[in-house]
Amino acid sequence: MAYGKLLKLARKKAGVTQEQLAEATGYSLEQTASIEQGRRPAKAAFTEAAERFLDAGGVLAAVQEEVDFAKLPAFFRDFALLELDAVSHYSYEPLLVPGLLQTAAYARALFEAYCPKMSEELVEQNVEARLGRQKLLTKTPGVEFSFVIGETALRNRIGGGDVMREQLRRLLDLRTTGNVEIQVMPNLSGYHTGLSGAFVLLETAEQYRRYGYIESQNLGFVISDATWVSTLGLRYGRLRSKALQTEESAAFVEQLLEEHDGK
Repeated sequence: MAYGKLLKLARKKAGVTQEQLAEATGYSLEQTASIEQGRRPAKAAFTEAAERFLDAGGVLAAVQEEVDFAKLPAFFRDFALLELDAVSHYSYEPLLVPGLLQTAAYARALFEAYCPKMSEELVEQNVEARLGRQKLLTKTPGVEFSFVIGETALRNRIGGGDVMREQLRRLLDLRTTGNVEIQVMPNLSGYHTGLSGAFVLLETAEQYRRYGYIESQNLGFVISDATWVSTLGLRYGRLRSKALQTEESAAFVEQLLEEHDGK
């Protein structure tokens, strides 16, 4: 709502009608009116175009991060705030590619399969919010990321062959970032602590505090209890030692990509 009020103020100050703003941003009049009335969250592309056309002086851009944050699911926002202050981020995900690593097509396929079914507009809002979080991968100062991904997640053809090929290439491309390590947990690893489910462990810059996060069936829980966080840290260490190492993991992903290309 605050964004919409600022947009309306900037538009009137510039002596511009909603129709003119809609034309300048490439949005429909209905979409532009919805953003101004606070019924539709603004996308970054709209904000950039509106800033240029209205000469808003960075006012709209300054609140875009809050708009993006509001697009995140309510159950996830407490953890998302902690993520913004993280210096290290460790994630174990046995069944899906972690959100921070997903391509737009992969994320869209997940949200389109959501139950109960989402509207097309809500699907796009969720995709945009997920991709927006990925700025964490390249923020300054850098965050150290470690991901252990189950083989099942990489073999499950979410969205079909083309989507998975693009997703596998994305995982390989991330090797060049320098702050992202990806390991694969093979299916034939016997029992390991990760079979109890996915979790995230992160450390924040403020007093170097550590937190855990567990999510299932659209319920998320931030864990701050020192004993439990320590336990998750121990379990993550065990998972990293049992998973394929980074170069082996890259070779494994390349092999999967060849299998997809051959189909």
